[in-house]
Amino acid sequence: CDNISNTHSEQTDSDLIQKADERYRETLPNLPKGKGWMTQHLVQYQGFWVNPDAALKNLMWIQDHFKPRPTDIFLASFPKSGTTWLKALIFAIVNRTRYGFADHPLLTTGPHDCFPFLYAHLYEKDRSRFDLDGFPSPRLLSSHIPYTSLPNSMTDSQSYRFIYICRDPKDVLVSTWLFMNKLRPKELAPLSLEEAFELFCQGISPYGPFWDHVLGYWRASLETPEKILFLKYEELKKEPFVIVKSLGEFLGYPFSLEEESKGVVEEIVKLCSFENLSNLEVNRTSVQKFSKGATAPFF
Repeated sequence: CDNISNTHSEQTDSDLIQKADERYRETLPNLPKGKGWMTQHLVQYQGFWVNPDAALKNLMWIQDHFKPRPTDIFLASFPKSGTTWLKALIFAIVNRTRYGFADHPLLTTGPHDCFPFLYAHLYEKDRSRFDLDGFPSPRLLSSHIPYTSLPNSMTDSQSYRFIYICRDPKDVLVSTWLFMNKLRPKELAPLSLEEAFELFCQGISPYGPFWDHVLGYWRASLETPEKILFLKYEELKKEPFVIVKSLGEFLGYPFSLEEESKGVVEEIVKLCSFENLSNLEVNRTSVQKFSKGATAPFF
């Protein structure tokens, strides 16, 4: 029976993928094009710019097929806004009764594996590695998808929790430019900082315009503060202990007085510190390297 069930499931997945590919091929030629950062072009979809291959295809797949759970926890951000650090903090907060600090998964596994992107399983050849249906609850999932492009199943429900983190746009610009140039194909000339600045100001960057992305989640957080927690990267750097306690409260994992007296909050901040995570081999060799996130001077 299991074999029959698995065969049916694989066939269903194959049919869905085929239909998604057809929709993608029909949509792509009609989208406006702009200069790309990591690819030759970006395309504008529902008011935002995305890479025309995997990013667009996965976004459309999520809109059509993603099934959220009431216990899901979502981390949303514009790219290069401090997501990796916040992933580690949230994972440590939610799982603090499951793992000790001496043998914590974050000591051997990168934050992006512990807290995968919503579309990560679509990138993997072995899709079972990030089979979202097989994830235990609460599922920790991250995304750069603009709020207005999220499926209705996510925005209409009051049961999910969203954390959104924003960062000073000049730091986002510099970090994005450095990161994208490292991954830019050799056949494409490097993108100069001046070009990147002009594109960013025009809103033509991955998941841009920046301000539309940020304001979408900010407005939603004002309308439903019990559902969306809006954070600033600079405040997280300045007061990590305060933010960690706020995250625990918001997510339904508040710290007890006993935990606070035992220094659990401090241990989580220490575990997830730049110095600690950046020295791990898994983070030094990953494409999504753990960045120090320093504030850049304006130019």
